[in-house]
Amino acid sequence: MNIPDEALEALLRAALNTRGRLTRQRALYLTLREAILSGRLKADSLLPGSRALAKALTVSRNTINAALEQLTIEGFVARERQGTRVLMLASNAEEVQAPTVALAQRVNALPRGATRHSPVFTFTPGLPAVNYFPMATWRRLTERVWREEGSRLLGYGDSAGELRLRRAIARHLALARGIHCEAEQIVITEGAQEALLLCVHLLCDPGDSAWVEEPGYNGAKSAFLAAGLRVSGIPLDDEGMLLPPDLPLPRIMYTSPSHQYPLGYVMSAARRLQLLEAARKSGSWIIEDDYDSEFRYHGDPVPAMLGMLPHPPVVYLGTFSKTLFPSLRIGFMVMPPALVQAAAPVIGSLLRGGHRSEQLALAQFIEEGYYARHLAAMRRLYRTRQEVLRETLMNELTVPYHLLGGEGGLHVTLSVPGINDRELVREAQKYHLAPHALSRFYLSPSRESQGLVLGFGNTSASLFPSAVRTLNNLIERHLDGKG
Repeated sequence: MNIPDEALEALLRAALNTRGRLTRQRALYLTLREAILSGRLKADSLLPGSRALAKALTVSRNTINAALEQLTIEGFVARERQGTRVLMLASNAEEVQAPTVALAQRVNALPRGATRHSPVFTFTPGLPAVNYFPMATWRRLTERVWREEGSRLLGYGDSAGELRLRRAIARHLALARGIHCEAEQIVITEGAQEALLLCVHLLCDPGDSAWVEEPGYNGAKSAFLAAGLRVSGIPLDDEGMLLPPDLPLPRIMYTSPSHQYPLGYVMSAARRLQLLEAARKSGSWIIEDDYDSEFRYHGDPVPAMLGMLPHPPVVYLGTFSKTLFPSLRIGFMVMPPALVQAAAPVIGSLLRGGHRSEQLALAQFIEEGYYARHLAAMRRLYRTRQEVLRETLMNELTVPYHLLGGEGGLHVTLSVPGINDRELVREAQKYHLAPHALSRFYLSPSRESQGLVLGFGNTSASLFPSAVRTLNNLIERHLDGKG
């Protein structure tokens, strides 16, 4: 023993007196364990007998023996004829220092994640009007699913997702996006991010090249960089991604042609066909992210690239995070038949069927017309909010700015030269405003433009005037060099 019996008894007695909601057995076990790990109880020392400890602490021998038995199971002590002996551990906690952490280089290269505020701050991009979601209907459908399916939902489902939901999505895509596909071509994923990762696993090897839009969605960059791909940012004009004449096409290209994020451009038909033809000739794959195509406020819906030509080298991604609510975590991908056939044997190794009740509730939500009605209502709401925000910006912003895109979606983007947009965003959060800095969407710092991405989906139009005035004051301070 390296501490006297009396000191050990005092230590254990104090643990019992301050144990809170812990059982006596647990309090004694944790105290002895910590004393061993810290070196206060050294290797080969013998503990007092259980009878003596029980008498000194006024507890039962069963309590003492249960604590010692747990320490024995975990390898801290050994129960021998001579008594309970402390075992030699691999290291002494007094000599252990916190390890030096070095993350993988490809992880260090990832874009920094955006801060999620709860409750949601004004102008947070990418969030729908969740307070308009028909909760009562969703609850009723979820309860019906559990009532009808019962314990059958508790096991793993199909790796590609519930067939009923895939059929419902296929019907919706045919009507809304001009995509005619079979349910077998659809894979349900946990949001668009998992769909991106699945595309990389299926189509790429580490070291392959990938193109992303510059500026563009950070989730695509993260998925590609984390997989060890060589990622290049390809600049845009108002017709979409510009094909560089001097670069060979990569293995995979990511684009959001129906409403580019964050600039809001719509890729022209000529540019889409050019991209499709180039990909077909070079053996490249296009990932088409159609993340908020349901919300277009002027003109006809923009057709998806997947539906423009027969057998296109396109994987189409969709998500319900923008049309319903983010925590649903249900997205999907549509693969060409040839890719379906090639990927079928390995999908089960890459995905596990889950969220079955939510998937079946969503299938009924689509089948019974609730989804179409909700989309129509949200289009009207977002159209109004976007119009009010554009008018508010025109009336309240006195600083130089340029409004980009803005024909649909849940955000508008302001180009504001001369500011440090990331520092301005940090200051804006003090006022419960959470726009995103435009510069954070660039892969190459040499190409960065300064500006703000303003989400209006989950922000009431009544908040726009005061919020824009606050932003105007912050921008003026930055332009005056006081930011």
